[in-house]
Amino acid sequence: MWIFSWKGPSGFSASSTAEEVTKGIDGTGLTAIVTGASSGLGAETTRVLSLRGVHVIMAVRNTDAGKNVKEQILKENPNAKIDVMELDLSSMGSVRKFASDYNASGLPLNLLINNAGVMATPFKLSQDNIELQFATNHIGHFLLTNHLLETMKKTARDSNKEGRIVNLSSMAHKYAYREGIRFDKINDESGYNSISAYGQSKLANILHANELARRLKEEGVDITANSLHPGMIATNLLRYHSFMNVLTHALGKFMLKNVQQGAATQCYVALHPQVKGISGEYFADSNKAEASALSQDAELARKLWDFSFNMTNQN
Repeated sequence: MWIFSWKGPSGFSASSTAEEVTKGIDGTGLTAIVTGASSGLGAETTRVLSLRGVHVIMAVRNTDAGKNVKEQILKENPNAKIDVMELDLSSMGSVRKFASDYNASGLPLNLLINNAGVMATPFKLSQDNIELQFATNHIGHFLLTNHLLETMKKTARDSNKEGRIVNLSSMAHKYAYREGIRFDKINDESGYNSISAYGQSKLANILHANELARRLKEEGVDITANSLHPGMIATNLLRYHSFMNVLTHALGKFMLKNVQQGAATQCYVALHPQVKGISGEYFADSNKAEASALSQDAELARKLWDFSFNMTNQN
């Protein structure tokens, strides 16, 4: 159990669960995509959103695992509306196929929760020859979001309901490389540090949300974009660091959030009326929070957007 329970302005705290922050909210008629929904925070987010009446599309790399989660949720909530679709965020081809299939399905899209991620992996290149953490955590979500935006815009217009894009970042964004984003060294193995590279990808998540929020506001579109830190949680993300993984699970019940608490902030930002109209903000513990100075650098955000756009060949 998380030991700190003081409440912020929202009325919620670090100990609030996803069910608690969405209590009484009716999500009927809303459709959401949750990436990385086959385990951890994604699975809990799927469970809670579907409990509130949201139609959830689980975007998962392992569809068998996704279907197992779906079955477990349906046992608890037979009325849940859940679909499973394959998505590997480390592959641009997979992202494009997912987006194309989704757009062709005719389904609306109110909420996009960019939840999936890998953490502190050994150096490795993706199928597209991009450092794996940057490829999965940022580039995949950047491309996915861009390819789903027109569907989200149409949904917002047709439904007269605000669309929301939620990027799962981390306080680790404060521990990125000193320059923030190593544009010229993304794939440099010699200078690679797994923790700094993770921080870089999480910094990119915030910068992406901020620049997207600016562009959507400029366009006059009723879609918000925000980022968040879910909290320190005992999940399988630290599997590449055995000692830290063991220590994390040993101390977890005393000092870390459980998954129900960890999923709270993304469910809050995705569904709560308090967040209506708020865009380009960073949240933690279901309250607005302060991100690093680098993450608020508008010029860096624009540079990252252009860099990512060119990297994904969207010309």
